[in-house]
Amino acid sequence: MTRTIGVALPIPAPFGGQLDGFRRGAGDPMAAFIPAHVTLLGPTPLADEELPGVVEHLRVAATRHTSFDLHLRGSGTFRPITAVVFVAVASGISECEMLEKDIRTGPLDRERLYPYHPHVTVAHDLDDETLDRVYAQLAHFEARFRVSGFTLFEHGVDGRWRPQQDFPFTT
Repeated sequence: MTRTIGVALPIPAPFGGQLDGFRRGAGDPMAAFIPAHVTLLGPTPLADEELPGVVEHLRVAATRHTSFDLHLRGSGTFRPITAVVFVAVASGISECEMLEKDIRTGPLDRERLYPYHPHVTVAHDLDDETLDRVYAQLAHFEARFRVSGFTLFEHGVDGRWRPQQDFPFTT
């Protein structure tokens, strides 16, 4: 049997709830299924027997990183390539890039569809008017918080992404 996993930095309260609220308010149908996060590894299918090796890989990867401050500020978009509005990572970019690179080795070595760009999606596949509105609403959004690890998520049969295991940094 296969499952779909992802690895991300969850956005803590109160900021995660605020961003989830913006996504719901925009009418994004995925708002109820995907909590606010910075992706480190997007949706990745795995055979059940691969999971223990992946969990060990993530545990070891976490030991090679230290806590860092993440600063989210302002809005951005990937249009016209994809219909996405996001909150930008203003500081902590290199730490996210190093984590993503480390996680995408060994059993999680996968081809990327796009170059890695850490961000928090707040509207996806909506009409241009809605995307413009969300972009303007979040232009002055700002959040700062400490990141002390990452989380393995699993995509459920009901479409929701649920946290499965946290991997604290240990260096």
